[in-house]
Amino acid sequence: MAAPAKPLALTLGEPAGIGPDITIAAWLRRRELGLPAFYLLGDEALIAQRAKELAKTLGAEIRIAAVSPGDAETAFADALPVVATGEPATAAPGKPDASSAPAALASIRQAVSDVRAGRASAVVTNPIAKSVLYRAGFRHPGHTEFLAELASLDGHLPQPVMMLWSPRLAVVPVTIHVSLREALSQLTSELIVSTVRIVATELTSRFGIARPRIAISGLNPHAGEDGSLGHEEQTVIAPALKVLRNDGIDARGPLPADTMFHEAARNTYDCAVCMYHDQALIPIKTVAFDDAVNVTLGLPFIRTSPDHGTAFDIAGTGKANPASLIAALNLASRMAAANS
Repeated sequence: MAAPAKPLALTLGEPAGIGPDITIAAWLRRRELGLPAFYLLGDEALIAQRAKELAKTLGAEIRIAAVSPGDAETAFADALPVVATGEPATAAPGKPDASSAPAALASIRQAVSDVRAGRASAVVTNPIAKSVLYRAGFRHPGHTEFLAELASLDGHLPQPVMMLWSPRLAVVPVTIHVSLREALSQLTSELIVSTVRIVATELTSRFGIARPRIAISGLNPHAGEDGSLGHEEQTVIAPALKVLRNDGIDARGPLPADTMFHEAARNTYDCAVCMYHDQALIPIKTVAFDDAVNVTLGLPFIRTSPDHGTAFDIAGTGKANPASLIAALNLASRMAAANS
């Protein structure tokens, strides 16, 4: 696989969380794992302080280099490249403060700007603390929706599609960060069709799957049991499947969600599209908790992220596992190479 021409832009995430920790831990394993070059967008002073705190725990020398995106790839071999955003971050590990939200958001905005300007090949985002952002006036349900706004062009807002990917399972929820009651009201044939079209297109263009096999779950227990346990399979999902099959998409279903995720079933499809958040995320977090990657489809750039939160309780201790970030970096690099 050819490496992407530009480094990956990695966001700071919540400064008080484990984002700095797993970034440092991943960089320390760059040679061992052959990681693609990346740079961290954030406050150099905060990263240097966290590196100092982690050096003894991790038993390694951690060098930090303040660079521009254009110098990051050269610096990466010998130091963790840090590109300043102009927003200071002063939060101690596990203790978000008033600087947390501005620093996290500035890092995301700059990463998107860099990749759209060709300075980076993809955006990789460290975990944010939505509760901290909400207290600062953040109005989006999560990362996915904020990235869609940043990706808008001439007032056109793309439809972001959240995929959780691992070598063993890839899942997409049709409705995302809303209550179950709201998910039921949002679910329409049109939304299923537009979501699956994006999934099919990007499995081909960015994952190299010539004819993706997509499994579509039902909404109700046993996929409605022929209408005895609910009618959405017949009135909402089946009409969407008819449209998708007429498009030439290999879409199968609606399938009972409780029998879609054992090993033999997983071998029959490339991605499972589910009707709501937990229907999709519980299975993948069960089978691939440490190495699952959050991928946002439907954007004009590549975005991946670790599939876990800020873990305030272990921030700064050196206990955070960088496996999901490492998987996110590798997948972003693979997608960028396929897209070049």
